[in-house]
Amino acid sequence: MNTATLQQVTALAAVIQAATLVEQLARSGDIPAAEAEPLLQALFIQSPDRFEDVYGDASTRLAGGLNNLQTIFGQPGRGISPDVTRYALSLLHLERKLRQNPDMLAELGRGIQTAARQSEHFGVSHENTIAALADLYKQTLSNLSFRIHVTGNPSFLQNPHTANRVRALLLAGIRAAILWRQAGGRRWHLLFKRSSCLKASELLQQQREA
Repeated sequence: MNTATLQQVTALAAVIQAATLVEQLARSGDIPAAEAEPLLQALFIQSPDRFEDVYGDASTRLAGGLNNLQTIFGQPGRGISPDVTRYALSLLHLERKLRQNPDMLAELGRGIQTAARQSEHFGVSHENTIAALADLYKQTLSNLSFRIHVTGNPSFLQNPHTANRVRALLLAGIRAAILWRQAGGRRWHLLFKRSSCLKASELLQQQREA
């Protein structure tokens, strides 16, 4: 298995994990912190020495995303909410729109640097850090012509803290989508390289189990 495919699948698993957590938040108002933290931490790793530095042990820290990737590619429609797939595809599409807007990319970079200082002081999952990331998403990506429409339980979505966590995770999903494209990922791969993606995800899981 070549390195590029493993990197693409790692980043795609992060996109899917972000989409899964957004769906869970919208539906139940709660998510496992251990699954959200690797995604949020990756936002603050902008110039890694190695690809592996972004998510660390992806086979463990992105286990949920890898599992759902296998379900989506191997058994579509089974056990995965359609909203998860919709959010994941929307994140990839939104990243494409963002790539065409260098001014917004620069603004995001500056905003993430500001949020990073709060993360260093309060922690990556602290509500102040989450609020800063959510506000950054709202001030930038929410203004693009394409917007991700999150559906779920209104009582949760209308809660300011839950709404902030949703936006922060969408921003983390965009980070993963950028990484996916930088690793060579393309939308046509989702149709014509499913077998390779499945094999790569299985290999990553085997590394965890070894």
